Amino acid sequence: MAKKISVLIDEQRIIERTKEIAAQLNEEYKDSSIHMIGILKGSVFFMCELAKQLEVPVTLDFMSVSSYGGGTQSSGVVKLVKDLDESIEGKNVVLVEDIMDSGRTLSYLVSILKERKPNSFKIVTLLDKPSRRVVDIQPDITAFEIPDRFVVGYGLDIAQKYRNLPYVGVIEE
Repeated sequence: MAKKISVLIDEQRIIERTKEIAAQLNEEYKDSSIHMIGILKGSVFFMCELAKQLEVPVTLDFMSVSSYGGGTQSSGVVKLVKDLDESIEGKNVVLVEDIMDSGRTLSYLVSILKERKPNSFKIVTLLDKPSRRVVDIQPDITAFEIPDRFVVGYGLDIAQKYRNLPYVGVIEE
């Protein structure tokens, strides 16, 4: 049965905010390039929209981690499912995530990636739920701070459903 989903952040607001973030990155990296790393699968929509707005040279790579399984609560155990395809040594890395929640996943990834000697490292996330943080980590750039609600759409899912919604929505109980 389909769930009732209310719009939290509409597509136009997401696109506008993504353009602002891209302008910030374009200015910061105007004399160099960016190596974007997307965290599969949730970051794909946001990462693609962000990459389209970048004027500096950009390369892309992906990692996949798991900590949710099929539920709505993180298990707390982070598992690396897919590693990078190429080295990040000496590159300006922009790690793109769909949502920062507890911080466990990103803390795990940051510790792995910083050991690989990037020239610079920045975390950009579409959504941030700071009220859920259990690890001391903050994104460098956040598109939207949201309340502690389970959200879907624009890449975010529940049991692999609703990723394709063009907005971020809240499942109504």
